[in-house]
Amino acid sequence: MHLYTVPLSRSIKQILMMVADTFMIIAALAFSFTLLGKDFFTLDQRFYFYLAIATTLSIVVFIRIGLYRAIVLYMGLQSGFVLLQGVTIATCLLAASYLLSQTPDSTDYSILPIFWMIALLFVGGSRFLAKVLLQSMIQNFRPKEPVIIYGAGSSGMQLVVALQNGDQYLPVAFVDDSHRMLGSTVHGIRVHNPNSLYELIESYAVRQILLAIPSATHAERKEILNRLEHLPVHVKTVPDLFDMVSGKMGVDEIRDIDIEDLLGRDIVPPNPELLGACINGQSVMVTGAGGSIGSELCRQIIHINPARVILLDSFEYGLYEVESELREKLANIENGHKIEIIALLGSVCNQTQMENAIKSFAVDTVYHVAAYKQVPMVEKNIVEGAQNNIFGTLISARAAEKYKVNNFVLISTDKAVRPTNFMGATKRFAEQVLQAMAQRKSDTRFSMVRFGNVLGSSGSVVPLFRRQISTGGPVTVTHPEVTRYFMTVQEAAQLVIQAGSMATGGDVFVLDMNEPIRIVDLAKKMVHLMGYDIKDENSYRGDIAIEYTGLRPGEKLYEELLIGESVTGTEHPKIMRAEEETLTWDTLEPLLTRLQKACQRLDLPEIRAVLMEAVDGFEPKEEASDPLWDIYYSQAAVAAENKETTQRTSSKKVTPLFKE
Repeated sequence: MHLYTVPLSRSIKQILMMVADTFMIIAALAFSFTLLGKDFFTLDQRFYFYLAIATTLSIVVFIRIGLYRAIVLYMGLQSGFVLLQGVTIATCLLAASYLLSQTPDSTDYSILPIFWMIALLFVGGSRFLAKVLLQSMIQNFRPKEPVIIYGAGSSGMQLVVALQNGDQYLPVAFVDDSHRMLGSTVHGIRVHNPNSLYELIESYAVRQILLAIPSATHAERKEILNRLEHLPVHVKTVPDLFDMVSGKMGVDEIRDIDIEDLLGRDIVPPNPELLGACINGQSVMVTGAGGSIGSELCRQIIHINPARVILLDSFEYGLYEVESELREKLANIENGHKIEIIALLGSVCNQTQMENAIKSFAVDTVYHVAAYKQVPMVEKNIVEGAQNNIFGTLISARAAEKYKVNNFVLISTDKAVRPTNFMGATKRFAEQVLQAMAQRKSDTRFSMVRFGNVLGSSGSVVPLFRRQISTGGPVTVTHPEVTRYFMTVQEAAQLVIQAGSMATGGDVFVLDMNEPIRIVDLAKKMVHLMGYDIKDENSYRGDIAIEYTGLRPGEKLYEELLIGESVTGTEHPKIMRAEEETLTWDTLEPLLTRLQKACQRLDLPEIRAVLMEAVDGFEPKEEASDPLWDIYYSQAAVAAENKETTQRTSSKKVTPLFKE
């Protein structure tokens, strides 16, 4: 049985400590007399009587000031102050007993400061020694994993105390870039130069490095991670110091590094005026509110004091989740009880519902996020992709225009630029619908915000890679040269809100995504920083292999954000305004009519033809395919034997959705 699990009650342990302190006080006094050349055991008998009283009172004082409430294993600075206070009072009590038992001629006052120092050493030192012994025994019975802490600042200091008191990690060294910290000792642990990392890892058999640098920018963290990438360790990050101290997050939640650190992208602080222009005190609708981008927009919107937030989604569970989360958050927001949350289960393709919702809730701003975004899925379900992405946008925009919504913001994608897939083509068509409507001098300001891949969104490669690495691989990448732009979902939502506030009508806003990243490089970094080696033709003894699966249907090697070369800045450094050619409503209307008829007939060749005609640069990589299309035409072949049935089918009247 471990010493620290001996079944002694708390009161028994406290009594044992009182007995030990009594012995320490008497021993300190005896040692003090010995240092002065006097014999402690030949003093006046009255002194021993007063000593017994003073010692008893000292223990009572120790109890009153709470010295025995402190657990020895976890004693810290505060307990040290209590100990200092107790020993000082004990010295005063013993001084009184000494003075009462001695004659003025025989009194040696130098005994008092000597006793104070020795008592402090004995009483405090015994506790320190007990703490060290307990920690050593715990370590021997339950070994901790040795770790190196990168960052010897306030967060690193707080972390090392938490780790030393925990039972999982044993901090063996600090590493810090600050030259003034090198060679110093923090909580008994030496601070080393980052150049010594490899030797430290070898000496202490370290398998993990914990980053304790919450104040560092993403660019600084990226530089540090680049240095750590090729070391044979798993790099993790720790909670912010504020979160640890406030109890929001514990050491148990030490986690893998955030992908934002790999990107090295620092967020520009938002402009409060732009954030609030389309939201503060207004009724705001978010379509596709149950998705990753839509839900993040809702989270940020409720902090900007809207009067009402209308959540619309056809995904029941996603809608339920975001509504529940928002209602919980409102309880912690000032005036949150005044914000109305309405969850609507429905589709943007339902014209009656869209019009009724916008009218009934007096919507001022619409953030139109609802869309089918997964390229491979839309590639095989083209009819639904066109219906939802194009006609869903058209119906929503028409409803907003009819009931004089002030702002309508479409969330677009970099895949809309010279698309090679049907998802990108439908999104570009949707952009052109809004641009054409804006040319008609509408009361509604239509705009669109175009950006690349969002980290943390559904379908993001990062959680996929993390799962694959944790299960031993392989990590799957479509092509060694495929590159993508990346942005966090929080920053994307923040910039979307600010971009929509700058709209004048028909604007195409493009978010600054920094430099694109090769997906294979991202995969390799994640493998290395999770403590593994790449297994390839150069290293058969590696841990994780990378497999190339080939580009998926409609997928491009490189994504673009601009169709033309004309782009101007805005009042926000991360938001640009693109100047692009658009179609007029007169040109677009017949294309919409043809597309609607083609969708209702499941006529994929016609859908493909309309998209190629409407979307400049659309070059699908292969013939359109859709499971429904194959079924439809196999049935049509049978129906063709009946001329009358075929005639009725081909002459069926279609009522356009967008007619005035």
